[in-house]
Amino acid sequence: MLFEKQRIKLQKASIRYIIFIYFTLTALAASIFIGISLYSRLSGQMSATIREENQILINQITRSMEDYLRTVMKLSDSLYYGVVKNADLASGSIGSEMTLLYDNNKDNVENIALLSKEGKLLEAVPAARLKTNVDVTGENWFTSTLEKTENMHFSTPHVQYIFDGSENQYRWVISLSRAVEITRGPSTDQGVLLIDIRYSSLEQLFDGVNLGNGGYVYLISSSGEIIYHPQAQLIDSGIVRENNLEVSGLRDGNYRQTVDGEERTVTVKTVGYTGWKVVGVTPLDGVSLNNIKTKLLVIFMIAFVLFIMTIINSYISSRITDPIKELEKSVNEIEAGNLETEVRSGGSYEIQHLGNSIQNMARQIRRLMDDIVAEHESKRKSEFDTLQAQINPHFLYNTLDIIVWMIENENLTDAVRVVTALARFFRISLSRGKSIITVRDELEHVRNYLMIQHMRYKISLLIPWRQRMRSLTWPVSSLSSSRWWKMPSITAWNLWTGTGKSVSGHGGRIRIYL
Repeated sequence: MLFEKQRIKLQKASIRYIIFIYFTLTALAASIFIGISLYSRLSGQMSATIREENQILINQITRSMEDYLRTVMKLSDSLYYGVVKNADLASGSIGSEMTLLYDNNKDNVENIALLSKEGKLLEAVPAARLKTNVDVTGENWFTSTLEKTENMHFSTPHVQYIFDGSENQYRWVISLSRAVEITRGPSTDQGVLLIDIRYSSLEQLFDGVNLGNGGYVYLISSSGEIIYHPQAQLIDSGIVRENNLEVSGLRDGNYRQTVDGEERTVTVKTVGYTGWKVVGVTPLDGVSLNNIKTKLLVIFMIAFVLFIMTIINSYISSRITDPIKELEKSVNEIEAGNLETEVRSGGSYEIQHLGNSIQNMARQIRRLMDDIVAEHESKRKSEFDTLQAQINPHFLYNTLDIIVWMIENENLTDAVRVVTALARFFRISLSRGKSIITVRDELEHVRNYLMIQHMRYKISLLIPWRQRMRSLTWPVSSLSSSRWWKMPSITAWNLWTGTGKSVSGHGGRIRIYL
């Protein structure tokens, strides 16, 4: 029903409105199609860009981590191959060499210690001794080192509490340990070289790292234990949950996960030497926020394009329909009867051709109407001429018969009056060959005729004449506009013949008003 009403309304609309609506709808459809395509492309490209940027940032952090760990590992190599391996602890101490290396790396190193496989402290800087009743052999870093002597071992962050008499006790550290050979005189024994890395120096690598859109970066071990996380305290208290154990089983790359109903993109990169993994997390809400901005941008672009297209469509529709409107005005004037109207035609070839055709049609109609009027006038004139030709001989015969009768009866006065009236009657009838005469002449024509009839029938006719004298001499210039002020000759005489004969035998009264 609504569609039918709109269709009827559209049928009554002007061509300019229809063209404008169709052009605008076409532009709107095209703008929406382009906007959707553009949004899909921009959205996909933005998501890809975010993933690439996150990947680049994760790679940079991973390289920084590897450089940092490589520095510590080089320190471990220098201590082992440059100091411990070349020294005989039975005859001397390596404390000064260890202190020198510690001083050069104390910004990143908390403690350096050399222990025997029985857990006895042999050398340490800057710590002086182990705490009483502390069994080092029970520590994870110590047992894992002796189990796999060929590798360096990195522990998870923990509080180092085994040393006493040091201002660096109870600090968060990451322990790097390796198995070493200790020389004591002629014998060689196995020991453990421990380097405690400052946890704070590791945190500095991640401080200020922001993936954008609410993203963050954290570090886990190969087994999934959290080494660094910006929300570590919240995770420890159970307020926030992290799927670090699940991520530890993933290979390097980008993944989409859902944690506690929140969708997010996860980027994983393995750190060399350790098997640790740097994990970047970007909530999809942040990406969606960028998508909303993209949507607003696309909507603004569509609105702007539609606004421009509306102006252009209005201009185009006016350029197309203005000549049609002018042509419509000309056709309305012709329809009103003004065939002299100059048809205004312009615009495209078809409209110009139509305007010229209508102009030619109007001219042809005007010529046909002129021909009809001329033919009608000619026919009317021919009828009057025929009527005069029929009346005059008969009327002349009767009038001459009256004149003869008057002369025979020696009624000369009346005969003169009749002859004079007859002369005047025929003078007006001839009218110098004109078929149209003035009202004054026609009335004179009737008076002469009535006088002759009065003499013929001897009847008493009372004919009072009332007219406005100004109407008898109104000037008229053309036949088409003089029909009210001039009349064909013998017109009034014909009227008399239709009325006068009816009273000629009985007498009566005829009144003529002009």
